[in-house]
Amino acid sequence: MAFVSMAASMPRVVFIASLVAVLAMAAGPAAAHGGRVIHLRFYMHDITGGPGQTAVQVVKGPGPAHPVMPGSHFGDTTVIDDALTEGASATSRLLGRAQGTYTLASLREPVLSVSMTVALTGGAYNGSTIAVVGRDDVSASVRELAVVGGTGAFRRATGHVLWRTARMESRDHMVLELDVYATVPSGSPPPPRADAVRKGGLNLD
Repeated sequence: MAFVSMAASMPRVVFIASLVAVLAMAAGPAAAHGGRVIHLRFYMHDITGGPGQTAVQVVKGPGPAHPVMPGSHFGDTTVIDDALTEGASATSRLLGRAQGTYTLASLREPVLSVSMTVALTGGAYNGSTIAVVGRDDVSASVRELAVVGGTGAFRRATGHVLWRTARMESRDHMVLELDVYATVPSGSPPPPRADAVRKGGLNLD
């Protein structure tokens, strides 16, 4: 009798399973497209010495000397509080700070492991932060790092950063161009007005 009862219920089980699968497939694209993409571009000034220094080595790596980065050792770690500006010039409008660390993480390649928070202090997203981590191969023209979170307008953000060396102002002053593509949930705070974005020097797509 139990076998007959189970057999009789099988069509209902199959129907329910099929319905769940269809609903999951329908919800998938909606969830994938439920976020909003925010595009920001700014310039980061990494100054490792001299007046206005913003990057300080706090650990001299105990590892071997690096073969392609003279004076550097595996494990060298630097703490940064780099200015973020609207343009490539250091005198351009200040939009925030990049605060965190980078470590020489390869024995043979010029690769840094970066962990930092972008703290926006000017423009449309004033008060919000973006968490960025990843691998910075300084020999590559374009590097890609990950957006792994944030606060304020970037709460629960995901995405990536296209990271380029814009120019060298001096031996101690490197200017980096950062293109941030952050996807935030649809329930996040709404984007600012377009005129506020332009005044803040931030690009919003």
